[in-house]
Parts: sequence; structure tokens; C-alpha cells
Amino acid sequence: MPLIIICGTPVSGKTSRAKELKEFFVNKHNKSVEIVSEDEAITKLGYEKNSTYLDSQKEKRVRGYLKSEVLKHIGKDNVVILDGSNYIKGYRYELYCASKASKSTQCTVYTIRSHDEAWEDNLKRQKIQNSTDGVSDSPSEGNVVDVNNIPYTEEVFNALTRLRFEEPNSNNRWDSPLFTVQPTDQLNLEDVYKVLFEKKPPPPNMSTQNAPLTSTNFMYELDKVTQSVSKHILEAKQLHMDGEIKFPMYPGCVLEAGCAQHVSPQRLLKLRRQFLSYAKMNHSAADANKIARFYIQYLNKTLAN
Repeated sequence: MPLIIICGTPVSGKTSRAKELKEFFVNKHNKSVEIVSEDEAITKLGYEKNSTYLDSQKEKRVRGYLKSEVLKHIGKDNVVILDGSNYIKGYRYELYCASKASKSTQCTVYTIRSHDEAWEDNLKRQKIQNSTDGVSDSPSEGNVVDVNNIPYTEEVFNALTRLRFEEPNSNNRWDSPLFTVQPTDQLNLEDVYKVLFEKKPPPPNMSTQNAPLTSTNFMYELDKVTQSVSKHILEAKQLHMDGEIKFPMYPGCVLEAGCAQHVSPQRLLKLRRQFLSYAKMNHSAADANKIARFYIQYLNKTLAN
């Protein structure tokens, strides 16, 4: 169920923290853990790391792929770790909404490191890559390239560190709870466990909750009953009936006196559409009397204002 979003600038220890978290949850708490890696996603999509960050369309495809993988693996008993830069605030909010809709708990681990130290380590990666240039990378010869250690170009490194990065903030609900760690810091793994497994997930709201399933019969009854009620109101209006309007086909249902005076065919059509949208989200019983009663109550309340 829980989702851990790793967020950080280049060469700040994101993958190391992801591996540390996985080892902790597997070995100490016997949890199933799935790491969704940004670097590996870039490779699977057939891209090269540096060129991806310089192409907005490629980067968008990578983010879409990562989000789909996260949603695919979120489950009741497993932990999903998203290992990547996740530098866009809006993208982290999308992931928050997705995990909230799945009734999952979530936290953010923010890895930070000084720009100069990270760049020095990046240069070391460049030297390693240069020393292996010209050597076969065939798996049979044991020279498989580690995508996590491919160096960043200076242009991409500076862009991801200084220009694009939107720092997580614990005041934002999508970044909270937030754990900020430097390479030399000890990540409080037990606290991470507590916020993920000992707290309830945020309740889903209308924007993150799927509409309830409705039967074909309910949809048919909903359309038929609301049309019938609307037609009866318009007929009563044509007959200049200014008092309350009763509905013989739906005993006990009454449109209050004066409401018909404030409604035109166009307005009634608009109100009916609004009620249909609401009813599809909130009702599932195909009971004609209940539908009529709810619809007329809605009209009484709306037309009285």
C-alpha cells in the first residue's frame, strides 16, 4: 500500500537511499518492496539519460511511464519506492492524488547534497566511463553498463540542480511527511515505517474517488423518472397552476407552491442535467419513488433560492 517518493538533485544519493529502504522493509519487516527507477525507465523506453532531460516530450513520456508503474504496483501489503529526481512540484502532487485515490499512505524522502560535492562525484563517473570506452559491453564478457552511474553533462547537471528543481516543502500535503537527508545523515527508518504503516491514509475526496458503479436499470430509471417529473412541471406551468404541484405517479412527492413560477424549460433542463450528474455519483438504488423524491427535493431547494 505505501508509496515512498525519493526526490533529489543529481548525484545526491537517491538510489542508495532507495536500496537502504528496500533492505530495511524486506529484512526487518518482511514486506514486499518494488523499486520503480527513473534511470531504468529511461533505458527501457530506448532513450539516453542526458538527451532525455533536454527533450520535454521524452521526459513527459518517462514521467507517464513511471506513474503507470507506480499505480500498477501499489497494493495492500507491498511498499513502492519511486527512485528518481521527481523535481516537479505538480508531478509530485499528481502522485499524491493517485496514491490517495488508492487509499495508500505516502511519504517523501528528500536527498540533498552540496552542488560542488555532487559535481565532483559526477566527474568521477565520467572518468570511469572514459576508462571503459572501447571495451565491449556484452553481458557475456561481464561488462554490463550500470545506468545509475552514467554521468550527467554539465548542462543537464546545472539544469536539474539550479534551474528546474522545485524543492519539496513539508507544508505541502503532497510532500508530507518529509524526511530530508544528506549523504552523511542517518535516515530514521523506523519513523518512515511508522508514518506508512501506523497511520491511516488520507480519505479520498470527490476529485480522487472513482464514481460508484451503477446498474443499467438504475440509469434507465434515473432518466425516465426525471423526464417524467420535468414534463409534469412544465405541463402544470402551461395550465397556470401557481400552487403546489403534486405527482400522482409518485405519491407523497410535492413541488412547493410558487416554484414553478421561477422555472423555464431551459432552466429546468439545466437543473435536470445537474441532478443527473450528482445522482450518478451518489446513488445506486433503482427505486423510482426515491429518485423522484430526491429530484423534487433538489428542485424545491434550488428554485426557492
